[in-house]
Amino acid sequence: MDKGMNEGMSDFHQFLCSPAESTRRHGPHDRIVMSSRVRLARNLRDAAFPTWAKKVERVKVLEIIQPAVSSLPEMKDSIYGSMDGISTLDKQILVERHLISREHAAKNVGSGLVVNRAETFSVMINEEDHLRMQALRPGLQLKQAWMAIDAFDSDLEKKLNYAFDNELGYLTACPTNLGTGIRVSAMLHLPGLVLGEQINPIIQSVNKLGHAVRGLYGEGTEALGNVFQVSNQMTLGETEDHIVERLEKVLSQIIEHEENARQVLLEKKPKVVFNHIGRAYGILANAHSISSKETMNLLSLMRLGVDMGLFPGTERSLMDELFLITQPAHLQKQLSDKLTAEERDLLRADMVRDRLRNVSRPIVPAKPPSASAEEAK
Repeated sequence: MDKGMNEGMSDFHQFLCSPAESTRRHGPHDRIVMSSRVRLARNLRDAAFPTWAKKVERVKVLEIIQPAVSSLPEMKDSIYGSMDGISTLDKQILVERHLISREHAAKNVGSGLVVNRAETFSVMINEEDHLRMQALRPGLQLKQAWMAIDAFDSDLEKKLNYAFDNELGYLTACPTNLGTGIRVSAMLHLPGLVLGEQINPIIQSVNKLGHAVRGLYGEGTEALGNVFQVSNQMTLGETEDHIVERLEKVLSQIIEHEENARQVLLEKKPKVVFNHIGRAYGILANAHSISSKETMNLLSLMRLGVDMGLFPGTERSLMDELFLITQPAHLQKQLSDKLTAEERDLLRADMVRDRLRNVSRPIVPAKPPSASAEEAK
């Protein structure tokens, strides 16, 4: 049964998976592909797009869509919230978990969110379009995410009257989403390409193939922690299956390039790699004040060290959990609702030191490990 998020903010936080639980999920190629996402944009027929609609119209659309979404089998264990009833801090937590966009976090009356407990489905109501629904999966699972959201969309279309044109396809607020309304993306951890100074040529090649490469939180954001989002740009004139297949081929090539970059670094510049990872561990394990940006960039290097076998007995999920809980909103929610940036930096450093106290300094092998051998483990 779905719960009204606005009935109690404590319910909302008890409802969502803990960061530890959400970062322990595994999927194919997850040492490089952190997550896969397929998002669909849909609008109701005979209703103004959210940015053009008056408040009363947005509220009416929300009242139509929310029950329909919450009634779907996939949302049996879900929670709903109206954006005007969610605090600024809670909205930022949802952004940090990639459950809503930064644009949706800025919405108020007449916009809402439905998310299931497993965080595999998230639906934004009255963002740029009436509906922005997404399926999320760990690792490289674009096809699985597409099949899941396709079935979700088909069930929802039986309950709602979508704006659809026989020639143009699904009508959307922005022409870039017209047609299929699909946005397929994956979050990639690419420290090898960054350290090997190969990332820019890769980005240019991906752009030429008609795909976009963005930072951690999408358009206009930087690639904190060497994390990049790669997504399709075309939504008109291609089938959804073809769009998914094309992006998956591009991602397979990027994975191969990243694996090769790591291997080349180990073979040709092992001291450079070990120096980066050793310094990252040294700072994180000993700092008493550290910013969110520096923490993410250093955790990226430690994550690379875990993948290379330099931290025996340490799970990659610890780095992923720290990556999430040291971000501003998650940190603030765990410790205190009101912290200055300086206080956050002090408490972040305390938290990281505490969590790394049982992680020994990196053990540098006499012979650099093979990246492919590590992948096979």
